[in-house]
Amino acid sequence: LRQRLLVAAAVAGSATAGWLYLRHQKERQQRSRHLRQLRALALGQGDFQLRDTAGTARSKADFLGSWVLLYFGFTHCPDVCPEQLERLSRAVELLDGDPARLPPVQPLFVTVDPERDDAAALARYLRDFHPRFVGLTGTPEEVRAAAAAFRVYVSAGPRDSDGDYVVDHSVLTFLLDPDGIFRDCYGSARTAEELARSVKGHMDTY
Repeated sequence: LRQRLLVAAAVAGSATAGWLYLRHQKERQQRSRHLRQLRALALGQGDFQLRDTAGTARSKADFLGSWVLLYFGFTHCPDVCPEQLERLSRAVELLDGDPARLPPVQPLFVTVDPERDDAAALARYLRDFHPRFVGLTGTPEEVRAAAAAFRVYVSAGPRDSDGDYVVDHSVLTFLLDPDGIFRDCYGSARTAEELARSVKGHMDTY
């Protein structure tokens, strides 16, 4: 009886190991297929020429070697952008505190409202979020080119009596790997915890 139990346990263990291996392979195949689909979209493959809050010229090449979470928004946004930047900040904190000691993630904020969001405005705004946040702005032409490279929709609304206006834009966060390749994008429904888990998953398969 003991021998039969040992054989049964060995068979069960082998079956479990086989199932885990197949599941791992399936997950890798799904990630690989997803990455091929993202590359086929050619999102974010173009470069951008912008300036940070210190007035330094920045392009995508400056961030090669780092994982990047990139969000397009504007400082006068009443609620959506602050919520998304809080979520991004929390996700970066979770990744920083991961016991696996993951590489640091670089959060980037690109304005879609260069008329009002100069370097000083971005610096003031980003003080309330993660200290690693880098704000990027530029001329209207440069900002439009950067948004177009990621297929971000941008449309300024009508001005009110005070000259104020709201900018309608895509609410998406883009993940770029250390090679500058677009890996994933996240909508507003993702929580900080879900976003952090996804980024870690991409790091594990990089």
